[in-house]
Amino acid sequence: MKAIVVTDQAAGTRGMTLAERPVPSAAINDVVVRIHASGFVPTELEWPSTWTDRTGRDKTPSIPGHELAGVVTALGYGTTGLSVGQRVFGLADWHRDGTLAEYLAIEARNLAPLPGDVDFTVGASLPISGLTAWQGLFQHGRLQPGQSILAHGAAGAVGTMVTQLAREAGAYVIGTGRAADRDKALDFGAHEFVDLEQDALEDVGDVDVVFDVLGGDVQKRSAALVRAGGTLVSVVGPIQARPAEGRAVDFVVEADRAGLGEIVQRVRDGRLRTNIGNISTLDDAFAALNPTERRKGKTIIRVRP
Repeated sequence: MKAIVVTDQAAGTRGMTLAERPVPSAAINDVVVRIHASGFVPTELEWPSTWTDRTGRDKTPSIPGHELAGVVTALGYGTTGLSVGQRVFGLADWHRDGTLAEYLAIEARNLAPLPGDVDFTVGASLPISGLTAWQGLFQHGRLQPGQSILAHGAAGAVGTMVTQLAREAGAYVIGTGRAADRDKALDFGAHEFVDLEQDALEDVGDVDVVFDVLGGDVQKRSAALVRAGGTLVSVVGPIQARPAEGRAVDFVVEADRAGLGEIVQRVRDGRLRTNIGNISTLDDAFAALNPTERRKGKTIIRVRP
């Protein structure tokens, strides 16, 4: 099969090559999926799991990518809940070979059915962005109707999901970003917008939840805005600043079949829009994976026409 592989962490996306790799087989509780579309997050080339296995040993050449949509072609021993020929989408294991390939072996529990009226490209754009927003808001942030949320990076792939899901849940959403992000953030449902380069973040006032995708100084300033009993939720590593009278949670998104089902149902009935930027084929992926300008949404690689 064709696959994009990486061997040199220092080279980043410039070190990617298109190579021939063996088609994987299904282990116990696995399925093999013929991938139709894959999502890509640039920061995953900085994650240790891209380069080493669970014991810390070098696993290169490795295949990056963790979001997929495709069709099940084989079942491993003991696998239940899915069938050959079924359309699926989901989140691949961090430490195994990834989704920028024509086939993938993956635990069945990491996948959810993809309805026939949802395109593979859309399905591949949802797992990381959608589950990160879902888990951050409702499991870790404990967001409730009537609360307020400060959503950093509100025009990004995760931020637009956070904004839409929070607004649907009855929260007041304050989005942040650069000046060029204002219109997009408001279009995706933010009630107001803060330009982090020009506006005073402190003028926002107290909020119940901060959803942090930036870290650093922005996180430190945001922690002071969390009201008593509120939560700072971060997806950018160890918390650097904690609210004086609230909670601070940093987390790594996890595969969740039920959560994927909630997200894709919202896409189907129009409550949730995707934020897809570049779309490319596997053969021509390198231009999309090495952008010359700031990314404007989720990068999707269509593995099959």
